[in-house]
Amino acid sequence: MKRFKKLIILLGLAGCPFRVQAQFATLKDTVVEFSGVTMTADSLRAVPGVDISVQGTTRGTMSNEEGVFSIVAFKGDVIHFSAVGFRSKDVRIPLNLKGSHFSMIQLMVRDTLYLPVTIIRPYPSKYEFEYAFTHWKFPDDQYEIARKNTEAASLKALRLTVPASPQEAVNNYFNQRAKAYYYNGQTPPLNIFNPVAWQEFIDAWKRGDFKNQ
Repeated sequence: MKRFKKLIILLGLAGCPFRVQAQFATLKDTVVEFSGVTMTADSLRAVPGVDISVQGTTRGTMSNEEGVFSIVAFKGDVIHFSAVGFRSKDVRIPLNLKGSHFSMIQLMVRDTLYLPVTIIRPYPSKYEFEYAFTHWKFPDDQYEIARKNTEAASLKALRLTVPASPQEAVNNYFNQRAKAYYYNGQTPPLNIFNPVAWQEFIDAWKRGDFKNQ
């Protein structure tokens, strides 16, 4: 009985390489090199930048400047073609395809997008137009919002109202300690003869910083 079990195990192990080879041959027979050219249906011109993907997978490619593309797929896969300004198209690789190469010329049909009708009417009078032009407030675009956020007055107000972050507080503390250790045992210099300090004092006086205090 034990010899019979060993014989069955040996026969099973001997058949594994043949099964692996058969599976590899089947997989190799289903792989297809799908290639072709994307062109316009009306003028037969090359369409570059067409997105070509295999549905249900993450594999894909794009057509080059001449519209030529190439991608590896399997028999029975659905290939999706999509491009801006053109209608999407799906192509299925035949299951009964003979060989491992499949080529085609994919014609892309232009997709026309119709916008809703807009009626433009003039103002009843010139005075109403002038009033609307001078009094209407249009929302700021991103450039104007960025410009306002980076103004000197806005940044100064933020510095006065927004508390310092933990990292800034630590840096200020270490700077103060370093300055105290630097003048340890001697009198710190006076800024009365420092032209930079005088310039800062004059600028602050012109701005009216002392009046606010």
